[in-house]
Amino acid sequence: LIAYDKLRYRLLPYIYSLAWRVTSDDYTIMRPLIMDWRTDEKVREIGDQYMFGPSILVNPVTQEGATSRAVYLPSSAGWYDFWTGERLPGDVRIVASAPLDRIPLYVKAGSIVPLGPEVEYATEKSTAPVVLRIYRGADSNFNLYEDEGDTYDYEKGAHSIIPIHWNESTATLTIGDREGKYPGMPVTHSFRLVLVGKDRGAGAAMDETGVDLQYNGSAVSTVLR
Repeated sequence: LIAYDKLRYRLLPYIYSLAWRVTSDDYTIMRPLIMDWRTDEKVREIGDQYMFGPSILVNPVTQEGATSRAVYLPSSAGWYDFWTGERLPGDVRIVASAPLDRIPLYVKAGSIVPLGPEVEYATEKSTAPVVLRIYRGADSNFNLYEDEGDTYDYEKGAHSIIPIHWNESTATLTIGDREGKYPGMPVTHSFRLVLVGKDRGAGAAMDETGVDLQYNGSAVSTVLR
C-alpha cells in the first residue's frame, strides 16, 4: 500500500495535467477501452481493463489468490511493461504476471509520461528533476500543466502549460515555449529525459539515469539515442 501511495505521488505531474484537461477539454481520465479503440471488436466485452489517461493501461486483479491474469493489449505501435520496461506488440492477448504487490500496468508506445520526485504531500517542494519517460514507437505529445496548487486563480488564467513533443523518426525531444504564467512560477525547470527500455526507466524507482536538461521557458530540443 505504501509503494502504491508513493507511485501516486510520483505520477502527480501526469495526473495533475490530465485533471486540467478534464477542466479545459471535458476529458475523461479513466477510460474504458472502447473509448480509444472504437472499431476493435475485441474490446467491446472487456470490462476489467481501462486506460488511465492516454498512456497507461490498467489491469486490476480481482480474483482472490490470483498471481496472474489475462490481458488484451489493443492495437498500437506497441506496449511497454511499466514494471520491467519490456516492449510487447499490440493486438495480442497475454498472461500478465500479477504477484500480490504488483498490478499489471502497460504504457502505450508513443507516450511521454512525466514523473515527479518522491514526496510526502502534494505541495512539498523539491529540487529533484521532473523525469520525462519516453516510450518510443511513434510520435507523441504531452502538455505539462502547472499552477499555484492551492487557489482557484487558475480559473482566471493563472497557470502555465509546457508543451512536450517526441519525434520518433529523428529521435528528438522538444520542450516548447511555456504558455502562461502564475504567481510563484519557477523561472527554470530541471528535466531528466529517459528512453524506456528493458530494465531502464521501469517501475517506481528513483535512481533513473538519463539526459539532464535545464529549461528556462524557451523552446529547446535534444536528440536522444
